[in-house]
Amino acid sequence: MTEIDTEIDTDTDTDTEITADLVRDLLHEQHPDLAGLTIREVAGGWGNQMWRLGDELAVRMQRMDPTPDHQLKERRWLPVLAPRLPLPVPTPVRYGEPSERFPKHWTVMTWVPGEPLDHGSISRGTHAAETLAGFLRALHVEAPAGAPTATDRGAHPRNCTEGFENYFQAVALDDIAADVRAVWDDAVAAQAWEGPPVWVHGDLHPANVVVSDGTLSGVVDFGDMFAGDPAWDLAAAWVLLPAGTASRFFDMYANADDAAIRRARGLAAVKCLFLMLMGQSGDRGLPGGKSHWGPVGRAALDRVLKGV
Repeated sequence: MTEIDTEIDTDTDTDTEITADLVRDLLHEQHPDLAGLTIREVAGGWGNQMWRLGDELAVRMQRMDPTPDHQLKERRWLPVLAPRLPLPVPTPVRYGEPSERFPKHWTVMTWVPGEPLDHGSISRGTHAAETLAGFLRALHVEAPAGAPTATDRGAHPRNCTEGFENYFQAVALDDIAADVRAVWDDAVAAQAWEGPPVWVHGDLHPANVVVSDGTLSGVVDFGDMFAGDPAWDLAAAWVLLPAGTASRFFDMYANADDAAIRRARGLAAVKCLFLMLMGQSGDRGLPGGKSHWGPVGRAALDRVLKGV
């Protein structure tokens, strides 16, 4: 569980300031037919910075990520996955290679319209639950032998206790601390995933899905995708969906047994603690902190404690 390290580490910053002029210069050099399109910065992003390119494209620039692995993974596998997924996802259309002007990778991808959920809301909860269940049923198929595996996520909760303890101690939980620990202990005690490794998004939180018309309308940022235990995505039933809709989600998903739901609930608690900690970092003005994530994480944690 190293999410917090990758989110607020300040030692991996690039020496090159990424500006609209730089993006346009790179397009002129490597994809001149796209250089005339309007370029607009997209708020948010940490490991990679996004720039809107015209109405239908975006440029994903490697920024804080110390390696290009996330982008290269998306280049390799999103074209395979996207055609069978029932929601729009960003699909690579052009590759930008490191150069003297910008010594890192960048990728031109399709733009997924909508508002990030951490700045929006879901008002059609049942529809969103059914939509998310359908998306994950389509995604969670057996992955091929060459699919990426995870090093910092994807394991059984019992192998993630250090990450849980770090977040648990860092976030002031007060009167709900015992309840949160009980959820985690139950996840640790749950039976492990015994099926074949399936495709997993791996990082479903409110900044990585988009909404429109009150429901989920797209999923973005597949840099952490891996083959493994689907419980890591099933945690989204509490992290993303409004109160009272997790049961509808699991009914529609239909492939999660009791052990998977227990693992997912514990992993959801960890994700909520992470969001709350990022919120605290933002409140303190720390690099990478996001103040608005604190209330989002706290509300999601309340949903976790209520169960399915």
